[in-house]
Parts: sequence; C-alpha cells; structure tokens
Amino acid sequence: MSNPARVVTAEEMLAHRSLWSDVWSQFITHKGAVVGAVVFILIVLGVVLGPYIHTLDPQYLDIRNKNLGPSLAHPMGTDNLGRDTLAQVMAGGRVSLLVGVVAMLLSLILGAAIGVLAGFFKKLDGPLMRLTDLFLALPLLPLLLVIIMLFRDSLRSAFGPETGIFLLIVFIIGVTSWMQTARIVRGDVLALKEQEFVVAARSVGAPSRRIISRHILPNVLSPIMVSATLGIANAIITESALSFLGLGFPSDFPTWGRLLYDGANFMQLTPARVIWPGLAISLTVLSVNYMGDGLRDALDPRIRGR
Repeated sequence: MSNPARVVTAEEMLAHRSLWSDVWSQFITHKGAVVGAVVFILIVLGVVLGPYIHTLDPQYLDIRNKNLGPSLAHPMGTDNLGRDTLAQVMAGGRVSLLVGVVAMLLSLILGAAIGVLAGFFKKLDGPLMRLTDLFLALPLLPLLLVIIMLFRDSLRSAFGPETGIFLLIVFIIGVTSWMQTARIVRGDVLALKEQEFVVAARSVGAPSRRIISRHILPNVLSPIMVSATLGIANAIITESALSFLGLGFPSDFPTWGRLLYDGANFMQLTPARVIWPGLAISLTVLSVNYMGDGLRDALDPRIRGR
C-alpha cells in the first residue's frame, strides 16, 4: 500500500513542476553562474550594508593620515586627502550599481518595445529596423561625450550637481544600448507570431494588444532577461569610462570610475587607490556576465531538463 502512494506523490510532483523550477534546476548546474551569483550578491550586500559596519564618512578629510596603506582603521588605505578608500569604494558602488540597474531598465523597455512592434506589425518593421541600424552605426563614445558636454551644465543647474548628472548619464546610456535587445526580440517575435496559438487568437478576433500581452511577451521573456543581466554590466562599464574621462559625477560624489580617475595620478605613490575600484568593476562585470550565461542556458528549452 505504501509503494503506490509514493508513486502517486512523485507523479503529482512531476505534473506540478513549473517552468521556473526547471529554470532554477538548470541554473544551479552551471558552476560559473552560481559563483557569479554569489559574488554579485556579496558585492551588493557589501555596498548596501557595509556602511553600517564600516561607519567612516567617505568624504571625511584627515590630512594627517593621507596616502596610508591598508591597516585596521583603514582596510584599503587612504587617498591623498586622508579619505578612507573602503568607504569611498562602498559609496561609489552604490552609485555605479544604481546607474547600471536604472540604465538597464530604460534600455530594456526601449529595446523590448521596439523589437515587439517591429516583429509583430509588418508596416513598422522597416522603419524601426532602419532606426536600429542608424543607432548601431553611430560612434557611441564620441556621441556620449558630445551629449554630456552640451547638457551637463543645464541639468546640473536644474536638478543639482548629483541628480542632474545622474539623470543625464542614465538617459544617454539607456538610449544608446537598446539596439541588441530590439534585434533579438524582433527575431523571436517573427517566429512566434506564426505559431498556432497566435494564429488561433487572431482567428477568434483577439485584438493585437491582447495577443502581444498574453501570448507574445511571456514567450520572449528569456532573451529579455538575458539582455537585462548583460545590460547591467554594459552600463557599469560605460559609466566607469565616462567617469574615468572626467565627464561623469563630480569628485565629491564618488563612483568606481571616478575613483579610478582620481587615483590615476597617484598610481606610483598609492597603487591601491586604482586596484580596489578596478577590482570591484571587474568582479561585478564578470559575475553579471557569468550569471547571464547561466540564465541563457537555463532558459533554453533545448538544454533545460537534460
């Protein structure tokens, strides 16, 4: 009597197995993705909760303790003005990660919307894809530099030095990094709209917006989620490059890229000022990329369930 009960329980568990449980099971088999997720979570916890443990003010000046090496009081040393490097790295991490997440969301919304519209509506396909090709052909770094030089001062005066430059950097990164997402989503939508369930929905007179929301978008979530992970890494690198060129946030509003820029002139005296923010950028980007690889494999139905 006990064996049939166990068989029924196993069958019920198999019948109720969800897509996301399969995705999770496949994801945790990817060792690089798991290590990347652990590293990324530790970095996020460090920059969010770290200031409650290491309570030094990142902008506190202590000239008598400038250019110090690692110690118990200053685990990552100090800069040329006596500011604690660990406190600055944690403060800079909060800004860099926030820029990465917000810019990624903006580019994801633009890319997914343009990709779905181009793939679903034949009349919009040509104009939207030519617009995508135009953005892909633009030299992005010179364009970013020109936009910042043109609008930086006006936004600073309107919203303040920190908020203004944050809005500007998030906007320009978001509107110049949606193209790959749009092309990937468009290709999936072109294949999906010929599937039987979409044809059946059209045959019963379902409006286009309902077909897109109920049938198209849920089936293109996998490339969108992979693009989201890679978009965070791209946004962090772009913000770091702009800050390293001196066109990002002001010096009293640190980011990882700004810390690299400020420490470049002191590399021979205190190389740790460049090593720590550079290591933080590298670990964050690598962990996010590994997470993206694992998520792509987990969401691929040809691999999932093997």
